[in-house]
Amino acid sequence: MALGTLLLFVVGGLLLIGGAELLVRGASRLAMAAGISPLVVGLTVVAFGTSSPEMAVTVGSAYAGEADLALGNVVGSNIFNVLFILGVSALIAPLVVARQLVRLDVPVMIGISMLALLLALDGRVGRLDGLLLFSGIVVYTVLLIRRSRKEVSVAAVPGEDPGTLRDGNGGETLDSAGGHPGTGSSPGRNILFIAVGLALLVLGARWFVEAAITTATALGVSELVIGLTIVAAGTSLPEVATSILATIRGERDIAVGNVVGSNIFNILAVLGLGGLVAPEGIPVSPGALSFDLPVMIAVAVATLPIFFTGYTIARWEGLVFLGYYVAYTLYLVLQSAEHHLLGEFGTAITWFVLPLTMLTLAVGLLRALRSREGAEGTNP
Repeated sequence: MALGTLLLFVVGGLLLIGGAELLVRGASRLAMAAGISPLVVGLTVVAFGTSSPEMAVTVGSAYAGEADLALGNVVGSNIFNVLFILGVSALIAPLVVARQLVRLDVPVMIGISMLALLLALDGRVGRLDGLLLFSGIVVYTVLLIRRSRKEVSVAAVPGEDPGTLRDGNGGETLDSAGGHPGTGSSPGRNILFIAVGLALLVLGARWFVEAAITTATALGVSELVIGLTIVAAGTSLPEVATSILATIRGERDIAVGNVVGSNIFNILAVLGLGGLVAPEGIPVSPGALSFDLPVMIAVAVATLPIFFTGYTIARWEGLVFLGYYVAYTLYLVLQSAEHHLLGEFGTAITWFVLPLTMLTLAVGLLRALRSREGAEGTNP
């Protein structure tokens, strides 16, 4: 890799991370000041903010005609978000899953993942498809905000700033100025953070995509594989930092909500807007239809039984997620290199690892259902 290309990768990635940090900081404070619950902030503002690099890269690639990179970034990011980010976060500390995620948001993530595959069956995500997807993110966001504002109450506490917001459990969120009490953060400052963050994202995305395309050409690797791996992981770095930091600080609603919300945003907003701006829509390769999109759906479906068992993600489940991401990446590398071990590796995953994992998840799900039935029976 030439020094200039490496420099574009590094500087572009740093700008993406820095821009996302400023965007999330400003937008989350404004949203919390408006009385939105922490979980919904994780599902919307934080998730959408950390997905801004995916938005910038995918829309820029689609507009420039780099369709494989645009599609690969969305699909690869969604796979990376669940398998890698949740895997690493759960290894740090078991993650608590809010019931709302299991009842509403995860089914939405699964449904729109299947919808993306259905829209791509004709070999293209066109402008009508893009409009349908993008309309979905508008409806989803409005419903979440309306539901959240009903759940969040403004409670006056003796001796406290009357502008301080509290959630339904009395937990402190942000003051009416849009920052943590005592920080002196103002709406104007947060809007400046958002504007500067967006500018850094656009510039960083341009350099990052340019470096990725140059690398793909030099190595003889398809743009789809580069988008599914390097670019997907690179643009997901804000999600990595946010979820891991939230886990360490005990804000596990935000850690899990960030991943689920980012995946929903990637499909509805990022892929939708990409389909709208691409001159001839986003072509979908046969390989993406037969392998990568189904993997994205399978990963989304796998979260439901894991989330449902005790509403937690245990460390061993995080390890399973992380192991599958390593296996998925290795498969892509072997496929790109046309390695002779590809067939054996695929057979082992299909006929041994996947059935064993499904059996384990099924047993855990049955145990969870029986324990809840027993609890309901003892407490009529």
